[in-house]
Amino acid sequence: MNCIIIEDQLPAQRILKRYIDEIGTLKLIGTYSNALQALDTINSQKIDLLFLDIHLPKLSGIDFLKTLPNSPYVILTTAFSDYALESYEFNVIDYLLKPFSFERFVKAVSKVSSLQTIPDKEELDEDIFIKTGYEYLRISLADVYYIKSDADYTEIHLTDKKHLSSETLKNWEEKLAQQKFLRVHKSYLVNTCKITKLVGNQIYLDNQKTIPIGRAYKEGLISKYSN
Repeated sequence: MNCIIIEDQLPAQRILKRYIDEIGTLKLIGTYSNALQALDTINSQKIDLLFLDIHLPKLSGIDFLKTLPNSPYVILTTAFSDYALESYEFNVIDYLLKPFSFERFVKAVSKVSSLQTIPDKEELDEDIFIKTGYEYLRISLADVYYIKSDADYTEIHLTDKKHLSSETLKNWEEKLAQQKFLRVHKSYLVNTCKITKLVGNQIYLDNQKTIPIGRAYKEGLISKYSN
């Protein structure tokens, strides 16, 4: 993975460089003392991971993230925990409190590696019946991409069509609890077999569709794929 460091303290820069060199799976593209210096590199090269301090000159790390429409994965490195909750609104994978050990660094980087290619892609082979109006339709769970709540009904999104159901999203969540469906938003239940990657607050499915990740569900979703 290509990575960059944005850190204004030289001792912290040296530690990060040493850890990056030791881990072996990272390629350091550049080191910068403030966020503005890194903009050209982020915009012109493929950067997979950003090690970002929060307290920086000119522009804070959090404010810098607000300027990036599509940021790389981010691991925050800071001596302050005050911004942990706010940071998860962005593409932040982990929050390293200084001073952190090499073992803690490796754990954070491993989260990024696990999210680049989501595992567990086996297909479901169970069929279910859904009530649509006065009819009961048989569908295969393997064809379901996600279920979306919409007012008084839910939308069952399949490979090439969608059906309306009078059941609530909560009912679907309970019914599919033993299957590979996961609540990722107050309005979405997703088939995890269809997930290809997570980027920021978006889930990318293998049909090129995206669905949002709710703030309350993001940490649990990341933990599921980073253990």
